[in-house]
Amino acid sequence: MRRFESDEIEAAAEVLKQDGCIAAATDTVFGVCARISGEGMNRLYEVKNRPRSKQFPIMCADVNQLRTVAEVSDMADTIIQAFMPGPLTVILKAKESVPAAVRGGGSTLAIRLATSSQLKQLIEAVGTPLFMTSANQSGMPECRTEEEIEVSCPKLDGILEGTVFYNRASTIADLTGETPKILREGPITIEQMNQALRRKTDD
Repeated sequence: MRRFESDEIEAAAEVLKQDGCIAAATDTVFGVCARISGEGMNRLYEVKNRPRSKQFPIMCADVNQLRTVAEVSDMADTIIQAFMPGPLTVILKAKESVPAAVRGGGSTLAIRLATSSQLKQLIEAVGTPLFMTSANQSGMPECRTEEEIEVSCPKLDGILEGTVFYNRASTIADLTGETPKILREGPITIEQMNQALRRKTDD
């Protein structure tokens, strides 16, 4: 398993372009990622030992890229503008152009925005959003260090060194309805989201 130094972004991107899988730091925990392709997804299932019934979240470089794969309502746009990039995963309706395999056969996507310049550059170098999920074996605790990742995910093709800040998984919010719903508690609360929506209404 190759260790990529933090500035070896182009080399790490080449692995992803070949449908390999690498680990990279997000602001919350280390994640493992692959480009959005059938082969990339298959490799990620293998690395994670993850049930095929569970789809992978997607990491986008920015809001513009997010809008290419998901429908964004006014309510969702307010939440995204207030808290992303940040420790938040949003559930949005997938655009019809997104392949069924990427959607896990459903109609929604779980999406984050790149929370560091390193991660944004990696996504831009690959040229597509990335599947990205926590670095661990499915059902096991998230890895906090590169050393833990090497033990937990030995089938990875590499690790891009980086820094994790929160050491806590992101908030997951379903934004497909008229109001946000928290599916997993994390650094961003429902109270903060409702405050952002009230401020938008008062403007």
